[in-house]
Formats: sequence, C-alpha cells, structure tokens
Amino acid sequence: MPAETKTTCPYCGVGCGVIATVNDNGVVSVRGDQDHPANFGRLCSKGSALAETIDLDGRLLHPEIAGRRVAWDEALDLVASRFSKAIAEHGPDSVAFYVSGQLLTEDYYLANKLMKGFIGSANIDTNSRLCMSSSVAGHRRAFGADTVPGTYEDMELADLVILTGSNLAWCHPVLYQRLAAAKAARPEMKVVVIDPRRTMSADIADMHLAIRPDGDVALFTGLLAHLSGGSAIDRAYVESHTAGFETAMWAASEHSLPEIAEATGLTLAELISFYELFERTQKTVTCYSQGVNQSESGTDKVNAIINCHLATGRIGRPGMGPFSLTGQPNAMGGREVGGLANMLAAHMAIESAEDRNRVQRFWASPAIAQKPGLKAVDMFRAVADGSIKALWIMATNPVVSMPDAGAVEAAIKACPFVVVSDVTADTDTARHAHVLLPALGWGEKDGTVTNSERRISRQRGFLDAPGEAKADWWQMAEVGRRMGFDAAFTFGQASEIFAEHAALSGFENAGSRDFDISGIDGNSYDGMAPFQWPKVGPGEAEVTRFFADGRFYHADGKARFIATALPKTGRTSADYPLTLNTGRIRDQWHTMTRTGKSARLTAHIAEPFAELHPRDAQALGIKSADLVELESPHGKVLLRALVSERQARGSVFAPMHWNDQFASKARIDVVVAPVTDPHSGQPASKNVAVKARRFEANAYGFAICRSQPNAPDCAYWAMAKADGGYRMELAFESEPQDWTLWARQVFGIDVRIEPLGYNDRQTGDLRLAFFDGETLLAALFIAKEPVAVARSWAISQLNERHEDLRMRFALVAGRPGAGRADPGATVCSCFNVGVNQITAAIRDGCHSVEAIGKALNAGTNCGSCRAEIRGIIDGCLKTAAE
Repeated sequence: MPAETKTTCPYCGVGCGVIATVNDNGVVSVRGDQDHPANFGRLCSKGSALAETIDLDGRLLHPEIAGRRVAWDEALDLVASRFSKAIAEHGPDSVAFYVSGQLLTEDYYLANKLMKGFIGSANIDTNSRLCMSSSVAGHRRAFGADTVPGTYEDMELADLVILTGSNLAWCHPVLYQRLAAAKAARPEMKVVVIDPRRTMSADIADMHLAIRPDGDVALFTGLLAHLSGGSAIDRAYVESHTAGFETAMWAASEHSLPEIAEATGLTLAELISFYELFERTQKTVTCYSQGVNQSESGTDKVNAIINCHLATGRIGRPGMGPFSLTGQPNAMGGREVGGLANMLAAHMAIESAEDRNRVQRFWASPAIAQKPGLKAVDMFRAVADGSIKALWIMATNPVVSMPDAGAVEAAIKACPFVVVSDVTADTDTARHAHVLLPALGWGEKDGTVTNSERRISRQRGFLDAPGEAKADWWQMAEVGRRMGFDAAFTFGQASEIFAEHAALSGFENAGSRDFDISGIDGNSYDGMAPFQWPKVGPGEAEVTRFFADGRFYHADGKARFIATALPKTGRTSADYPLTLNTGRIRDQWHTMTRTGKSARLTAHIAEPFAELHPRDAQALGIKSADLVELESPHGKVLLRALVSERQARGSVFAPMHWNDQFASKARIDVVVAPVTDPHSGQPASKNVAVKARRFEANAYGFAICRSQPNAPDCAYWAMAKADGGYRMELAFESEPQDWTLWARQVFGIDVRIEPLGYNDRQTGDLRLAFFDGETLLAALFIAKEPVAVARSWAISQLNERHEDLRMRFALVAGRPGAGRADPGATVCSCFNVGVNQITAAIRDGCHSVEAIGKALNAGTNCGSCRAEIRGIIDGCLKTAAE
C-alpha cells in the first residue's frame, strides 16, 4: 500500500507543503499539498522534481578522517578533542561554526546552544548572512526586533504590489503565481517591478523601473520626501507610535527630485508616476529580496522602504506592509534560534546583559557569549590569518558561495582543522576537510522549518537513513557530550529539542518579545500542522500580523524612522567598466548539489552564462554563444555569452550556481569583492566592477554520453545531467592531437569500440559516435564556431535503440532525419516542452499562454515559464505581422 507523508520543500523561503508518496516498490513521487497555506497545492519546477534528486549517487555515507573511512566514535572523538584543545590553548574565540539556512531549526538550535552557551563564543554564523541579514538589521533598527509584519495573503489583498530587488517569477515562483492569479482576478491591481534587468517578473508589471544598481535608497528616500507634501502621511500613527520622523524627513528633503533621478537613473516622469501611485494607494505591499539585501547599503535600503510604510501607517493591516522575501527554506528558523553571530536565541539581543543572563540561566550553561561573534566575511578572514584554529562547516559550500571565493578556499585549505557535515561527498568545500561527517538529507531528516511569513512547518522523513548518515543535531549533541557537557545534550529525538526551543521562547517573555511559540503542544509534534508564530497559549487571540496596534519592541514601544543618506553607488572604473550582478536562475538552487542531479532541471539552462546588453556585446565583439571572460581584481571566470535586451547597458548578469563539479571556471563569487554592509555584514553581490572580453577558442564542442564523464583537459567545459546520461559544452585553446583518444579518456570508452564519424580538416568539423551494439555510449561534435547541433534531439538519442546505420548517421549529422521533430531548447521543465514545439503550436493558432497550455501542458504546473512562453508568442506574432 503506498505510504504518504506530509512534509515541506527544502528550497526557497516560500515553504511549500509537499506530499511525498512511496509506492510498494519504493519509488517516490511528490505533489503539492493542497492543505498547506503557503502553496495550496502549487509547486515550482524544483519542488516538482524533488523525487529526481534523492538517489544516493555522490552521497557521503560514512564518516571519514583524511579520506579514510572510520567509525562514528573515532570521528566524533577527534572533533571534540581538537575543538577542546584549541579552546584550551587559544580561548573560545579560536573556534567557529559556519552553518546554513538548509539546516532544520532543531539542528540550528543545538549549534547555537553549543557555541554560545557552552563553548562561550559567538563565532557561529550562517550562509543566511549572505541572503537576508540586511533585513534582520533593518527590522531591528526600525521595530526593535527581527519581525516580519505581514503574510503572503497581503500580496493578494493589496491594490499595489511593489517588487524591488526581487525576481519573484524565478526565485519564489509559487508566490509569483499567487500574485499573478490575484492580478488576473482583479485587473485593477497594480504591480511595479524595480530592477536593473527586465526579468521575467516584469511580465505582469504595470510599471518597470530599470533602476541604477544600488539606487534603492535614493528611490525610497525620494518617495518619503514626496509623501511629506501630500495627505498620505498618517500623522496620528506617526505621532503615537514612532520616533525620529522629523529627522528622517529632513534628511530626505535635502535631495531634490533631479538629484534622485540622477542617483536612480530614472527619468523625472518615471519617478513622479511611481511616487503618485504609491501616494494614492493605501493598500500597498513592498516586497524585497536579494537586490535590496545584497548591497553595501542593504540595511539602509530596508529602512528606507520601512520609513515609507511607517509614515503612511501602512503596516500590519491586510494588504499593507514591507515584506522581506527570504531566500532559504529555514533562514527564518535560524534567525529564531540566534544562528547569526550577532544574535541570541529566541530573538534576544546579544548586546543585552539581561538577555544574556536569561539565556544562560535557562540553559544552565557554564558560559555565555559576551559579545557578537565574527560575521561570515570576517570569520573567513580570521581563518585566513590563523586566528581560527578549528572550523566546523555544516550544510553549506562557502568555497562557492562566499565573496572572494578564491581567498576563502585558500583560508580553508590552510586551517589547522576543518570539519564538514554534508550529504554530498565531493563538493568544492568538502575536498578540503580533515573530517567529513555524513548528514541526513531531505526525505530522511525530521524537524521544522520556518518560511518568510513566520509559518512553522514540519519536515518529515519518509526514507531510511542511508549508510551511516546521521542528523546534524545528533552530531552536535554527541560532540557536546564528548566536550564534557553531557547533561545539556541528552536529546534523543528532534521533538525534545523543539520543545526546549519553544520553552525558551516563552521564558520570562510575557509579551516583551515578538517570538513566542511556548503555547504549542509539545505532544503534537509528530502530527503538528503548519502554524504562524506567535503561538502563546490556549485562549490567546491568534496574531497573524504585527504592528497594526502601533506596539513595537523598542524599550519605549515605538518604531524608529532611520535617516538614510544617499550612498555612493558607482563601482566601475576605466579598468573595470561593467557592473556585475549575480543571482539565481529558475531551475537551479544554490551550488547545484541537489538540483544538479535532475535532468529535467538542467534542461532549461545547462551551462553558466553572462548576460550582456546587445550594444555592450557589440562593442566588445561578442556574439551570442561566444565565450566571455569576466575579470575583477579578485579573479576570473569563463562563461557562455547570452546577448539580451532584458539586460541594462553597462551591466552583466551571471548566475551563482556553477562550481568546479559542473564547470571548468564558473565560480562567479571568485570575482566578487568582499565588500559588506557596515550594519549587517552582508556582502554586496550585485554591484561588482568587472571587465569582459571575448575568449578566443580554437575549437568548440558539444558532447553527450551515457556515463558521467571525467573532467576534460580543455579551456572550457560545462557538464549537466541529461535524460539517459550527461551533456557537455566544450571549448579548446588548442586541439588534441588525437580526438578519438581524447574521447576515450573523457567518456571512458573501451579501446575495442571503434567510433563512427568523420573529420573534415578543411572546415574543422569533427563528429565521433561510439556504440555498444544498439546502445549509444557517447557522441562528440567539434567545430570552429559554437556547435550547431539539435541538442535536445541529440540528447534524446541516449535512450533510443540504434538498430541501423541510417539512425547512426543522423546522430553523427547532429539533426533528426526526415519525419522526426526536434523539440528545441527546453522552455517548460515541468513537462519537457521545447521552443520548437511552442512555435509550431503558435503556427497552428495557439496565440495565448492559455492556448499553449491546453495544447502542450507547458506553463500549467508551476507557471514559472509563462513569461517566457508569452515572449515567444509575441516574437512569433510580430515576425508574422512584418
């Protein structure tokens, strides 16, 4: 009988409910949970493909010391002894934990407890520092606590939704579909997208403001000044519930509208239109994400946005408020337990002696951190200079994700003792570990996560633990006991940790702190339904929004306006004239250790790219499909050129996902400078000065193969999972003397198997295909220009039986024979629909996204490809009209 388990998606901060079904043969399938209030049954392309990512290929299954398999006791004893030795010889600040928003709350809680309460240092930080710490700092400055005021429903109830620094369509697709559905039901709803790029989110926008990088402080400071001249200011709310209004308004009024136009790169007409729209629309929600947070002025951006909502009283009521969209599945849970170096557990302040005393008494701990610890960038600098002697990295890959990633890698390599807990054996970070500890992955582990709207959901296991993998919390509890703290780390299951976490949230609280879940029934953990905090106790009124009553968490109960100065935004110079913006793409996640396993998810965009405006590309002599080298003072990367009108002139966009496991030279954070916001410590990943040049390749290649290829010796390669095997893009500065030998080495082809193909020395074209009976093992296509091959069709040949020479010669030619269609580049990953199929349907009369959906199913599941489909339709109809 198939078994169903309700759990939660492990990707972004939307926190979608998932139902995982394991059939009688052990095969797993997933679907959206219609009862979950975050997604109501919707899943994005990544969530829909979760069942394709849970195999054991590449899994870390046993503890290792220096590459040698060992028993858990030996590994844990070594970790405990080396950390204890460093503390004894150099003090508690000589050790550090670097953790992750991928951890469950229970894992996060124990890591924080061990470091801050028992080791006695605050040197625990998290990759959440890279994605939402500016929001935390902005919230704490304005509200006195890290409180998200509103809910997802507010986006549907609003009359104006502003998306600033958020490509919602690709980064939070389910929320985007909720917004798109609300706008379709109420066409009078307005959507404004503020982004230097015209992203897919602009598909539903009534207004797109192509702001200059880091122009957000100026834009919202100008908005505050504009509001002062009208009737939108809620004087009673400001007077009763806030402080600092006059100072903030004075600072805003110092800048004229032309100054704001210059700082933002927008026209006066665009500014006035946006300002007047905000002014006259009471029910306004401003959603922001990494384009706001990942900035040297990120905290001021957050406060400039909040200032406008406080001034108008548009906060904490249905359809109103500032809304931070969290990037990771449990960044919010990490914030709740004090996972950042400058926070204490349960939203208490490490700067407060009273809070420190309270937490220490609750934990009965021998120590408590007395000051904030090292934030991520500073932590790895301390590793580099030798101050950190022992480092434990959990569920994250900083060699790929940290700015100045080359320096971070060098620091980790030089650190005397490095522990890595992960599910994957071979990551860019794991290869430098002295000790590797196998962790449980999604579908195996058990605990809770908190999404962007403060909703806590259960993540439940439905698979057996593979090999000797153990929960992260178990690993930390065992190390804590071995360090002499037995009584505080006796937990036997996740529910016991959650119960302690909940009890601490209510300890000596009585409404003085926002985070309180002490009313949750500890006995209901297994069957616990998703709920929003606070959850104080029986009989207490349920609170879904904060601050409508004007009660904040500063000592005087009032919110704070923060006067924001216009920052310097220009980073470019004559040597580095382009602005690099880094970010996510639709179907990949972080460093691809999970999504890279799915052929469906790699089909849409299979290699790293640099997106350039056509005029910039022309000036550099770069055409689409060329290779482009991006360089900063910190490093270089080599990427495929994508020339697009969606990109702003003078800027280049590159995705953050690729690493040394999937490409030769594409770790984009190698070129990102370690510049941080002075308040939050968050790195500035979206305004990086670089230069670009066309890479001169002597030959280009495309390959498909049944087995995972070896990393080739060539200037450029990018590997991706494909249906039936793998695909590779290649480029060579010099050609191998023997292509057949090269192919055998890379694809692992037996010397007894002879290739079919040809080599045209005059044109430089080469084709080689290797067959074992009727089975295609590998095919290699080489040309002097980027290879023109029907890639989707060629990949499909890995699953075909090649019974006759005609089929084999068609493969060598790189295109289907007569009567066989090429679907083209994948547009819809959910249903594997290609661009050629969509254009054919358009020719047959499907002239709307809905019609394409009925004909091909494309765009009918997660919907994140709908904007792209609409663009194809518009392009085809425009061409036909001409």
